[in-house]
Amino acid sequence: MDLGWLPIEYIFPDLWTVTVTLTSLLPTFLVLKIWNLWEWSRFQINLYRKIPLRFTSRLWGQVNNVEVPNWLRTPIYQLYVWLFNCNVSEAAIEDLQYYKNLQEFFRRQLKPSVRPVDQEHGVVSPADGKVLHFGKVVQSHVEQVKGVTYSLKVFLGPNTWNDNNNNADIEVSDADYQNSINVQPGNSLYHCIVYLAPGDYHRFHSPVDWTISYRRHFPGELFSVSPGIARWIKGLFNYNERVVLYGKWKHGFFSMAAVGATNVGSIKIYCDKDLSTNMVGKFDKDSFHDKDLTCKHREEGIPMKKGENLGEFNLGSTIVLIFEAPKDFDFTVESGQKIRFGEKMGNQ
Repeated sequence: MDLGWLPIEYIFPDLWTVTVTLTSLLPTFLVLKIWNLWEWSRFQINLYRKIPLRFTSRLWGQVNNVEVPNWLRTPIYQLYVWLFNCNVSEAAIEDLQYYKNLQEFFRRQLKPSVRPVDQEHGVVSPADGKVLHFGKVVQSHVEQVKGVTYSLKVFLGPNTWNDNNNNADIEVSDADYQNSINVQPGNSLYHCIVYLAPGDYHRFHSPVDWTISYRRHFPGELFSVSPGIARWIKGLFNYNERVVLYGKWKHGFFSMAAVGATNVGSIKIYCDKDLSTNMVGKFDKDSFHDKDLTCKHREEGIPMKKGENLGEFNLGSTIVLIFEAPKDFDFTVESGQKIRFGEKMGNQ
């Protein structure tokens, strides 16, 4: 075939030319696709943040405190029990008529016999719930679910609780931040996340024998912390309102954080009467507020025994443990596993 002045290769280019052309265009298409997905995801998150979740959580809190007429208590609480699969037989008081409002029902106490605390292992579950994720903290990044991380530095905030840290006010890298925790030789830093569903027991307890020396309150968002949202929003726990307790246990650093969520703006810590969460206009969402829990009469802080009552949520949320332990420490739980308060979480 001859078109005179037009060379044949311009009409039927060879296979190599076609391959090179497509190969050069493919990365561009992939980049554009990824960019569009990222932009769409960011738009969804920003749209989600516009929902007045804090307002609805306060409203829900007010509804929870409304006294329920005697004749309505049993049907209302039975409906809740049916919807969220609550085990009322474990409650210290099983008579539904006893609970004046939903808040009292949510924070009901359990019979001591139904949650024996494991005494043979150092770390036990602080609450009833589902294990979202666990493992070692690597380069100051923590996995909230498999493959989705958040920053340890942002989650815990400046290391001002450590008396040996002279650079607490200096901006540091993620790696230097983890080093500032002063994990002892032979130890590693670990984390574990327990998600409390609406039907779970709403109080949380001390997971170890330790001494709490510092409390930090981060006002923030009240996003849902359900597993689906945790897979969707990277750094979810850094956005949400939370109360972090810092201290030491037999192996060194130990922290426990109670993370708020939609309809769970209220977090109560029994040993800290000054704590107020989800307050209208009281705090800037981008700030944090500290309290030193040491004093002249307890220079080390507040001693807590494993299994001791520590606090409660208004409805259900998340507990995050970050602590140091020997390098041969292993978790004895699985991601997605249901766990009860007092059950062992590790091999030592």
